[in-house]
Amino acid sequence: MKAWEATVRKTQAVAKKRANTIFGTYGTTPNVEDENMDDYEDERHPNGEVYHAERFLPNGDYYAGYWADNFPHGTGKYWWTDGCMYVGEWFRGKTMGKGIFSWPSGAMYEGNFKSGFMDGEGTYSSSNGDTYKGSWMMNFKHGHGVKEYANGDCYDGEWCRGLQEGQGKYQWKNGNYFVGEWKNGTICGRGKLCWINGNVYEGNWEDGLPKGNGTFKWPDGSLYVGNWSKDPKDQNGTYYPAGSTLLDGNLEWDPQDVYNVDLKDCKVCPNEKVSILPSNKKLAVWRSSNAVDSSVRPRRMSVDGRLDAGIDKDFTRIPTPDAARHSTSSASTFDKIGVDDSLAGLQLEDVSTRGSPIRIPKMVKKQGETISKGHKNYELMLNLQLGIRHSVGKPGPPPSFDLKPSAFDPKEKYWTRFPPEGSKNTPPHQSCEFRWKDYCPKVFRTLRMLFKVDPADYMLSICGNDALRELCSPGKSGSFFYLTNDDRYMIKTMKKAEVKVLLRMLNAYYNHVRAFENTLVTKYFGLHCVRLNGPAQKKVRFIIMGNLFCTDYTIHKRYDLKGSTFGRITDKPESEIDANTTLKDLDLNFIFRLQKNWFQEFRRQVDRDCEFLEQERIMDYSLLVGLHFREASNSCEHTPSGCRTPTENGGVDETVPRLSRADMDQLLLDPTGWASISLGINMPAKVERTERKNEDEIQLVGEPTGEYYDVIMFFGIIDILQDYDITKKLEHAYKSIQYDPNSISAVDPKQYSRRFRDYIFKVFAEDI
Repeated sequence: MKAWEATVRKTQAVAKKRANTIFGTYGTTPNVEDENMDDYEDERHPNGEVYHAERFLPNGDYYAGYWADNFPHGTGKYWWTDGCMYVGEWFRGKTMGKGIFSWPSGAMYEGNFKSGFMDGEGTYSSSNGDTYKGSWMMNFKHGHGVKEYANGDCYDGEWCRGLQEGQGKYQWKNGNYFVGEWKNGTICGRGKLCWINGNVYEGNWEDGLPKGNGTFKWPDGSLYVGNWSKDPKDQNGTYYPAGSTLLDGNLEWDPQDVYNVDLKDCKVCPNEKVSILPSNKKLAVWRSSNAVDSSVRPRRMSVDGRLDAGIDKDFTRIPTPDAARHSTSSASTFDKIGVDDSLAGLQLEDVSTRGSPIRIPKMVKKQGETISKGHKNYELMLNLQLGIRHSVGKPGPPPSFDLKPSAFDPKEKYWTRFPPEGSKNTPPHQSCEFRWKDYCPKVFRTLRMLFKVDPADYMLSICGNDALRELCSPGKSGSFFYLTNDDRYMIKTMKKAEVKVLLRMLNAYYNHVRAFENTLVTKYFGLHCVRLNGPAQKKVRFIIMGNLFCTDYTIHKRYDLKGSTFGRITDKPESEIDANTTLKDLDLNFIFRLQKNWFQEFRRQVDRDCEFLEQERIMDYSLLVGLHFREASNSCEHTPSGCRTPTENGGVDETVPRLSRADMDQLLLDPTGWASISLGINMPAKVERTERKNEDEIQLVGEPTGEYYDVIMFFGIIDILQDYDITKKLEHAYKSIQYDPNSISAVDPKQYSRRFRDYIFKVFAEDI
């Protein structure tokens, strides 16, 4: 501690002197030889050379270790003035490899790091005496691990995003232990709890308590079997004595004693919260820059050396090492590395860059036109809302996941007449008379339950007081799209052929989404038809599905990716591209880099989904990708949580919520926030900029440039109702005469699946 205090005093003294050199001084002129010493050391080492250095940083931090190109690189030791310290391996300014991170509280982590995160195998010892040894992912306990608590308890089992999840054993200090399933840090599922007195409960658990079917056993062999609940009204069961002897004591036993007495001392210790994580620590990194105009303010750099950018600002590239070394300043400057955006959006001058900058499109108001009275589809919207309210609110037996084959029969459909004056089963309404059809209602009711959709919330989103929004233009297929006001659901009109395809594959679709919780295929919640009375007898069929981009994050860029090249570029001029413009394959200039575990799961799930679609003879589907650039989230770190999205006319749209930078960081750092992260939803990731250098031929995937951006990703497979029918076969034959057959979208499902996967696995990669 004394050595550390001495180092802090020394670095602060050096920092004060150098600060005067950089920004001017009101006292004694510093020694020019001292202030240029580190500049001289940098200049005598060529670009890329790794050498040992000692850095006294202006904010009081201190670094000693190997250095390359203005970054810690190799093994080194970094002291922060708040008392935190890291000793271990570095890679271009980030903790990478084996190392030890210690907190001033006495807590310590020793193990593997990746891109600044505790990631891999490691041991964490907290200040209160708890110790965890096992697997980590992005600062969270994830995988198998053993945690020994200060009070003597111990947990040995699986973890997920910082909480116990899966199979695990928890042993209390008094000898009692539980073996079984966990979820979100609590006992949940099947399991067995054994007391030191020989009593055993084996059965179902929920929220840490017996719930459902279970058996309580005594050491003498007697049993109590029944349905368990903390509510005595729901508790029922049968007592079976051991052998033929009845024990009077057990005859008077109350099952509620298990809750009130036996489980009283079986409390699971809470998990600790770490206020400061290694990935949060900002590094004050030396950057030599000779002869920069003194009037130019120093610019803040992000964790990988890029300059900050705000909304609708250029994402400017890293200055080349030579440019940094030969820039025109007489002094050296330090730039803060981290997530601080308080200097975001500064105009950059005299900074050498390669290629064109990345521009974040301007934010616009919510998509679509609100369907109000007088709109041509106003009555259709009222009919749709009346029908949904009728279908979802209609009483019926509780659905079971094990559906009978008859539930999937295409003939399983029901017509309901809606006269304006109302009927026995329908309410009066102000619209015209219409008929409403439900397709396979049992299946879709079960799908909504499978996707954890609450019926009341579902009706409120679609049938509430807020009107639907019609998107400005129909899709290429001729279908119209409608969005609910809360953006949770999208309603798409369908052709009769698409309805037939969905009904044909509905059984396989249900089995697929039930088997694979992380499936990327579109989630369907209902299939309906409205027939308007009158001479035309017009029928409108539509499907209700989940909106992939229902999020508080602003989607800055969105892509529709198929893996083909013909017609796969946006036809809009760059000046008209905004945040709602869907770009295509040849517009893509990124590689998406996912954390190792997520990337492996992504590959497995894409293979499963494509095999399913191939078996169902489906083609022409695509991967819809949305990107939220974290660096462009706001131009000031202190933006309040309730800030709103600016509209294209410069005003503020109060209906569009946005998360502040602090809120987004909290989501990623708080284990409870990880509950909202799943494959394709709210995923923290990186994108690497690419460039297409070959102008003589079409290059589907550009070459990586080494420039990374932190993003939140959303993605899913859409448009899964196009089978390879006679129309698509004729389209393939016709276009193959004029163009390369491999470049067109309409190909055989097997070839389409193979080409789609080959392309997706090129633009998605593991974060190194």
